[in-house]
Amino acid sequence: MRISRTGVISSLLVALLVQTNFAFAQQAADAVQPEDQVGAVDRSSASPVIGKDWMVSTANPHASEAGAAVLRNGGNAIDAMVAVQTTLGLTEPQSSGLGGGAFLMYWDNSAKRLVNFDARETAPLDVKPTHFLNEDGKPLRFFDAVVSGMSVGVPGMPKLLWEVHQKYGKSEWAPLLSHARQLAEDGFEISPRLAGLIAGRVETLGQFQKSRDYFLTPDGNGKPQGTLLKNPEYAETLALFQKEGADVFYTGEIAQKIVDAVQSAEIKPGPLSMTDMAIYEIREREPVCVVYRGLNVCGAGPPTSGGIAVGQILGILENFDIAALGPNTLESLQMIGDATRLAFADRARYVADIDFVAVPVKGLVRRDYLKRRARLLEVGKKLEDAPAGEPLFDHALNFADDPSREIPSTTHFVIRDSFGNVVSMTASIESAFGSNLMAGGFLLNNQLTDFSFITHIDNLPVANAIAPGKRPRSSMSPTIVMKGGEPYIAIGSPGGSRIIPYVAKAIIALVDWDMNIQEAINLPHFANRFGAFALEDSTAAVALDAPLRALGYDTVTVPLNSGLHGLVIEDEQLEGGADPRREGVVIAE
Repeated sequence: MRISRTGVISSLLVALLVQTNFAFAQQAADAVQPEDQVGAVDRSSASPVIGKDWMVSTANPHASEAGAAVLRNGGNAIDAMVAVQTTLGLTEPQSSGLGGGAFLMYWDNSAKRLVNFDARETAPLDVKPTHFLNEDGKPLRFFDAVVSGMSVGVPGMPKLLWEVHQKYGKSEWAPLLSHARQLAEDGFEISPRLAGLIAGRVETLGQFQKSRDYFLTPDGNGKPQGTLLKNPEYAETLALFQKEGADVFYTGEIAQKIVDAVQSAEIKPGPLSMTDMAIYEIREREPVCVVYRGLNVCGAGPPTSGGIAVGQILGILENFDIAALGPNTLESLQMIGDATRLAFADRARYVADIDFVAVPVKGLVRRDYLKRRARLLEVGKKLEDAPAGEPLFDHALNFADDPSREIPSTTHFVIRDSFGNVVSMTASIESAFGSNLMAGGFLLNNQLTDFSFITHIDNLPVANAIAPGKRPRSSMSPTIVMKGGEPYIAIGSPGGSRIIPYVAKAIIALVDWDMNIQEAINLPHFANRFGAFALEDSTAAVALDAPLRALGYDTVTVPLNSGLHGLVIEDEQLEGGADPRREGVVIAE
């Protein structure tokens, strides 16, 4: 067995919490967020972990160990997914958990079928169009909406784990939760990353009793690195989950705890009800696939924009020789950045919950449409304007551009089992520590703030406006790349809306620049979503700041803390990588 631990971070900066009026959402989107704050990143290891039989790569050592134990004992990828996610919800609570949701891409090897599961949160039935407006009819300040009961949607994670396991799992259900349950009872040491994130959110965590008691010391400071953190309430929740399945989260005891926490929140109680919990369903949807260099790049569709936008970036760039431009060059950054801008322009106008809005998915990823979009780009010349295009399906052309924000607090993991099944799953509670509300020993999401805070702009409707039962738009991009009808690459990342360029660049590195998976993950980050380039500080990308400015771009140098985790299957061998920017571990046999 080989284990690679990358990115064990020695220290973290105190988080900078940026509060901004909604009107400046796009401009503020490049501001540093708590999940972006990292210490020194060790990129000295560029060698992937090699396996033959199975592999698991997650953002936390405890979670990777939980998944490896299941795979080692003959379980399959879905069994391991359950063990991994219930452990992540305990040891990486700021990013994902039973109070949030996920998008899952799954390759069922026995059926030779790729499926996409949507476990995105839904808005309560009692929400109004004015949900995020103040008494003057103006949008709330973003973080005033986040840290509250009104930001909580119906969690999808428990039902995803339960129902997908019932359909595809191989092992008995209850033992899969035992690792996380035992760890919750015995306690785990707070990691450097978690300690720094707690320190950066002392003020907001301190506003709610349960989160204050769990994360802070009696004198109001964040619990430090190395503290043994026990969570008996989470252990009790898992015991009920083991015994009663997902029903306990949607019609039973835990559902009531969630509803009570939201309705009685100390700050801005929300309208979430037992009816909202009881009617929640996960959705099985068709993957969104785009051909790139002869490979089929497949991701999740609406309500996430990830599959469409990653596919658009690659589909546009297929018209250029990106391999010849090479990594970390001015030309490659410029072209990838401008292709990303075009994808984000379409994302802002067209993408929302497809159960509520007619999204022109096929039109947005058609080869001829992306070729037309590619004609707007020229190597060495800045794209001055990046308007939304006009994809086939004029039904959807009368929407306003949506400036809603998305905060980078999420997790991604990949699993490949000995039976040939593959999991690529991105899970989230949205902002760091979600709404900061806790119930049943886990944090509740703030995913409703992924909706637009306003419903119309210049009398045009916003596709991503909030509505009862609707799912907010996401950027989560769990991806499986197919080669010859079989899985070739599984990859994804956290990072808010920057997930999309992170994943697209990693695929380009693997396919065009012939890098191994760890090299692709280690590459310096850059992103241009709305016209300004964000460059990852303390990396080679910073050297391109002046050349980019000479081309006319605005630039900003900031931490870009992805959590890319991926694997490549080739020549009967597995190669895995974990992001050194977090505390990731790959385990394989």
